[in-house]
Amino acid sequence: MQKFSIVEGVLIGAEQTPSPNYNLRPAAANIELLVIHNISLPPRQYGGGYVEQFFQNKLPVDGHQYFQEITHLQVSAHLFITRTGAVVQFVNFNHRAWHAGVSCYKGRDSCNDFSIGIELEGCDDEPFTQEQYQMLTQVSVAIEGVYPRITRSTSCGHSDIAPGRKTDPGPHFNWHQYREMWLQQSNENTASEIK
Repeated sequence: MQKFSIVEGVLIGAEQTPSPNYNLRPAAANIELLVIHNISLPPRQYGGGYVEQFFQNKLPVDGHQYFQEITHLQVSAHLFITRTGAVVQFVNFNHRAWHAGVSCYKGRDSCNDFSIGIELEGCDDEPFTQEQYQMLTQVSVAIEGVYPRITRSTSCGHSDIAPGRKTDPGPHFNWHQYREMWLQQSNENTASEIK
């Protein structure tokens, strides 16, 4: 099973594909929220590298009619997990990725300031793959180990922080499975450390 580690905000074990769409977090911001999204470009189509190009401001306008609607946007996420479980890092965890937009978590606005955003390749209409759950779990455990304010209870969907505006990761994302896998992986890591 693949293991990840984090060194100065870089996820070791992930492909590094830097995005220009980030800035510094506010000086007093603690990283304490994990936001799960879904994305597919074109919508409901997978592969092709368009998500990676989108986060790098390199989306080809003539690649699909939909791209003309979004090519002006400058967005990013810290991580992207493909259908096959490949993990790509676009923004250092210590920096502020532009993934949440107008958002609010427990009365706090501007969730980008204090969150880590993970995009899963997918859409609201289809289940995610087991490879995605496995990689998401391993990444989440690694993040919790370095940013301990992030826990299973401080993970949420984009729809939770932008209700009415966003619907992802959608009804097919299995929160129970994800959190149970996270707990199991954490317990296994703890047990191996004790040995």
